[in-house]
Amino acid sequence: MATPTIAVGDKVPHGTFKYIPHTPELDDPLVCGTPTTITTTEFFAGKKVVLVSVPGAFTPTCHVNHLPPFLARYDEFKAKGVDIVAVLAANDAFVMSGWARVEGLKDKILALSDGNAEWSKAMGLSVDLSHIGFGLRTARYAIVLDDLVVKYLGVEPGHGVTVSGADAVLEAL
Repeated sequence: MATPTIAVGDKVPHGTFKYIPHTPELDDPLVCGTPTTITTTEFFAGKKVVLVSVPGAFTPTCHVNHLPPFLARYDEFKAKGVDIVAVLAANDAFVMSGWARVEGLKDKILALSDGNAEWSKAMGLSVDLSHIGFGLRTARYAIVLDDLVVKYLGVEPGHGVTVSGADAVLEAL
């Protein structure tokens, strides 16, 4: 379980993510895409952002229970003034892009790679899953940012999806 060092009202630290933007060519499963780098300051500044963090792409809870409701309720997030919805994990950009394609995200929900869980770790939101062979990962959490300031932080206290799920985040908006 993560122990956050960031709280509502705090400004998030600068973060750098790898991301493969969706293009029509990515409909071909043999195309990998080209990773690009985005940062919190250039991409999230001045925007309302919902970030949902998962320990791993394609893992059962993340793949079946956590991410799909965010896509299903995407229009509700947009109706509440959210500019960007993104999913974050410590997986590399190619895995995140593959997962995004399987989930059908296109570019509705951005699939960002928090390499080595560095950004999450800077906020006390990483988790060591070495005991199951996963290494350091992003914890299961959701964060709402408004111009880089934390407006909501839901960190899961255990297994399952409650405070970081789409319902809880929509209620907090």
